[in-house]
Amino acid sequence: MGPAFSIEKVYRRSQDVVARDIQGEFILIPITSGIAEAQDEIFSLNETGRLIWERIDGKKNLKQISDGLKQDYSENSQDIEADVCGLTEELLKRKMVEEVTNN
Repeated sequence: MGPAFSIEKVYRRSQDVVARDIQGEFILIPITSGIAEAQDEIFSLNETGRLIWERIDGKKNLKQISDGLKQDYSENSQDIEADVCGLTEELLKRKMVEEVTNN
């Protein structure tokens, strides 16, 4: 198992994944085999997921991303933080994002 997940860590999108908006659906597609399980290779994101994906830039930690979304949207701040952490953990498992170790 890799290093522990943390909201204080910085993550970046994997270069082995491309994002596409296809007929109104935002999807992540691995371009390298072995990134995800065969049945899970294509990963669809809702609008919230898309916003989070776009902010995972290798510069801001997840807390900063959550705080930015809280300022932009009036939703419950605990829900936003949970969404950011939950999606990032799932993307990390699928190797679609990676931890930045030298930020």
